[in-house]
Amino acid sequence: MAGLLFKWFHDPLGNAVQALQHKVPFPLFVSSAIIVLGLISSVITAIIAALVLVLIVEALRMERLQKIRFTVIACFSIGLGAALTPLGEPLSTIVVSKLKEDFYFLMESVGIYVLAGILALAVYGAIRIKPGEGGRDIHVSNGGETYRAILVRGVKIYLFVMGLTLLGAGFEPLINKYLLHLSPLLLYWVNMLSAVLDNATLAAAEISPKMQEETIKAILMGLLISGGMLIPGNIPNIIAAGKLYITSRQWARFGVPIGLVLMILFFFFFLLF
Repeated sequence: MAGLLFKWFHDPLGNAVQALQHKVPFPLFVSSAIIVLGLISSVITAIIAALVLVLIVEALRMERLQKIRFTVIACFSIGLGAALTPLGEPLSTIVVSKLKEDFYFLMESVGIYVLAGILALAVYGAIRIKPGEGGRDIHVSNGGETYRAILVRGVKIYLFVMGLTLLGAGFEPLINKYLLHLSPLLLYWVNMLSAVLDNATLAAAEISPKMQEETIKAILMGLLISGGMLIPGNIPNIIAAGKLYITSRQWARFGVPIGLVLMILFFFFFLLF
């Protein structure tokens, strides 16, 4: 449904972005876009939010490096926000399913951390991203999608989540034997592997209903933050980088420092509180 809405409103949305960037102060526009994309990703899915991001980047007049920085920051926000509900991304769907919790579990569990991360990214983006006269430095692939492509993508996502659900069930004995008694903070740092491995896959392989709430929170935040550091870490990264022709090296230049700073900040927060 979100894919269809994006197809139908693609052109009006692009026109609205172009109009807003001339009427709203640039830092406010950037910070608002980062916040809105992060929050709506939990409803329209991280994939559609990433497509909206591509549309925004295409419409903005900025230099190439500024566009890449904006894309990376926004994908961090999308990756965080999509975890607020089971609709957002495969990771949140799998976690809620494995823990047999209700729709609002993730919002109640890690919602405050996710919102804090999104706000921090919005402030950073408003400060660091500068307007310019560029507009043709990043070549964007055709945004139009056929109805068949939208349907195929939905089926692929369904099969992907189904496969990871089965994977998680297969890993349950190993999780119960080796992970249940590990320190939550150790698991938090170990999950920096999410930068190179899709975070939904790691969530399926690690989360168990027998874990303490603190352990689940640490695992989730480690996965969500580090998932934005490199392109393979999260679905919106892959989509945005592919459509905007951003290389792994270009992404890492901005993604790794941002991810490390967020990891350190949340680590001290967990220590203190």
